[in-house]
Amino acid sequence: MDKWLFPLSALEAVTSPAPLDKALYDLARGVEFLFRLGTSLKLPSPALFTAATWFYRFYLRFSMSEFHRQDVAASCIFLATKTEECGRKLRDVAKVYHSKASGVDVTDIPADSKEVDALQADILLVEEYLLEALCFDLTVESPHAYLVDLFSVAPDERVVQDYAWTIAHDSYRTPLCILFSPRIIAAACYVLAQCIVDGPNSLSLDARISNAAPSASLPTPPRFASSPDVSRLAVEYFTFSETDLGLVGDSLNILLEFYTVQDEAAYPYLSPILKICPPSSLSSVRRGIYTPFSQDGTGVHRQHPNTMSERTPSSSHGGNTPKTGQTQVL
Repeated sequence: MDKWLFPLSALEAVTSPAPLDKALYDLARGVEFLFRLGTSLKLPSPALFTAATWFYRFYLRFSMSEFHRQDVAASCIFLATKTEECGRKLRDVAKVYHSKASGVDVTDIPADSKEVDALQADILLVEEYLLEALCFDLTVESPHAYLVDLFSVAPDERVVQDYAWTIAHDSYRTPLCILFSPRIIAAACYVLAQCIVDGPNSLSLDARISNAAPSASLPTPPRFASSPDVSRLAVEYFTFSETDLGLVGDSLNILLEFYTVQDEAAYPYLSPILKICPPSSLSSVRRGIYTPFSQDGTGVHRQHPNTMSERTPSSSHGGNTPKTGQTQVL
């Protein structure tokens, strides 16, 4: 058992008393900021995936009320630039951080900016806590590496591969990386991608991840759709046990629920995903971990995690980074 994999209850325990859906929303916003920061710094994708994994591992040890998600995201990015051999200067990371958080163009930030000085100090301080939270174990695997192996078995499935790669990227906006192994996540992303590409007459997710071969009574795939053998490619390639298949089902449920709470009107390309029925026969994960919530508590408000606010250290949506010498309670 991977020491970095935890049950969902562990995440609920560290985010309490805040509701789990609120915590997941803020974590997704933090990862989105992390991706924006890393992309602007022109970091390779593996560095972004490593940093995002550390981001979730950090919040299994420390509270979001004490460490602002953007400080943690920036520290994860800075550490990843060192471990993934794509080094960036601390000053450059802090300048891009300031630009993204404030909306000021990075070229308009003065060389002697006090705000950038302060962010540099915050990044270095949080990095110390980050290394402590990670127990100096900096090794990370991503589902993308397993997808590459899977793609080599079916090189002609290019559209499925594109969808699977994108879904794997989106998986970091959920806590999957601390709940399931990269192999399980990769299989879930590929299976979901197959369902999207095959369309409304696709085999069900339950049929795709069961150990039994698909029954003749199941819906017939449309013309040019994947054959039943190809539809079970991920299951057969990874030789999953019954327990593993249940974990794939859990991963699919979380991914589908994450997509379900997004705003379909704003993101119409999600429509095919929202029509897919979640698996039921093998999945045991509790439903309802993603529920649209209102920031003022007065009603339902659907908001995509891509919508970023400015850095607000004193708000309930993120805490204050401890100053040097301040003790952090685990």
